[in-house]
Amino acid sequence: MSSLSLAVRDASTMLRRNLLHARRYPSLTLNLLLTPIVLLLLFVYVFGDVMSAGIGHGGADRSAYIAYLVPGILLMTIGATPAGTAVSVSMDMAEGIIARFRTMAIHRGSVLIGHVVGSVLQSILSVVLVGAVAVAVGFRSTDATVLEWLAAFGLLVLFAMALTWIAVGMGLISPNAEAASNNALPLIILPFISSAF
Repeated sequence: MSSLSLAVRDASTMLRRNLLHARRYPSLTLNLLLTPIVLLLLFVYVFGDVMSAGIGHGGADRSAYIAYLVPGILLMTIGATPAGTAVSVSMDMAEGIIARFRTMAIHRGSVLIGHVVGSVLQSILSVVLVGAVAVAVGFRSTDATVLEWLAAFGLLVLFAMALTWIAVGMGLISPNAEAASNNALPLIILPFISSAF
């Protein structure tokens, strides 16, 4: 086998390990999936009338506000997922599993690649779920083509990958899981200072 095929095999093994961790702790995954949906419904149905008052006139107020709100919620969704990755990487470093992996014949970057790919997959699942709920509550775009939607989705995936690698770095430099969680907190809070909310 070539070096590249061994690296891909080891990374897929580490991805499977991370997905099994997500399956064993479904409350974390549900928290990642349900929190943005709850915030979307909260901002649309509880705060929607007040927040949309200055956007448009008549019945278009809510639909214009939803079109304004959904991108912020999607970015917040992507920002929340890598925080768990930072904690997971920090726990791997602190618990000694990385030292055990170093004694094995696996590709050195496979553990981190498995964390990143698993986090990006969770981000994609979250974005798709939040997007489906957004469409259900009235989010529409009549101006965008299918190609533009695919480009926007690709941009969200790249954004998720970039934030995940930042979170991996935070997890590597953190002495414990609590510090990693605190270091990654700005990734969650940052979208709240945008004009979407």
